[in-house]
Amino acid sequence: MGKLQFGVNKTLKLQNVLTGEIDLENQDIDFTIMVERMQSYIKVKGAVQIGPLIQHTRTFVNEDGELDMKIILMLQCNHFINSVEKPYSMESILRVTDCMYCRYIGLEEKLKIAYDKIGVEAFEKDIELSEESYTVFVNSNEEEGTITADIFIPKNNS
Repeated sequence: MGKLQFGVNKTLKLQNVLTGEIDLENQDIDFTIMVERMQSYIKVKGAVQIGPLIQHTRTFVNEDGELDMKIILMLQCNHFINSVEKPYSMESILRVTDCMYCRYIGLEEKLKIAYDKIGVEAFEKDIELSEESYTVFVNSNEEEGTITADIFIPKNNS
């Protein structure tokens, strides 16, 4: 049932991107509600959402020396929105180059397999990956409980 398609040296290019960071400290914030708020904000500003939801995840070591994570939700719009208020920000073009890529089609709860595929390929090719990833939720089939997602993980070129 599940399928993986793998690629290297891919570029993720997004235009007119509204971003909003998920507050992981606040347990009351629901992922779905945050997406709906962003979609409403886009409409109120006279724009139209184009394309799917993108989730940008970055891991890092915090000031306490512990592993921490930042999750940013992204939605593309049909035009640039001027004067965006907090908690959102807007980028006209976001280009992430030199990524390892995997398209995943299967059950949502097994999406980690796509990340693992990229990790194994990077390990075998002795490629160091960055501490961030971009997940583009291309499609979902609620009847079958499956999703299509594109995973982009930039190579660490430092």
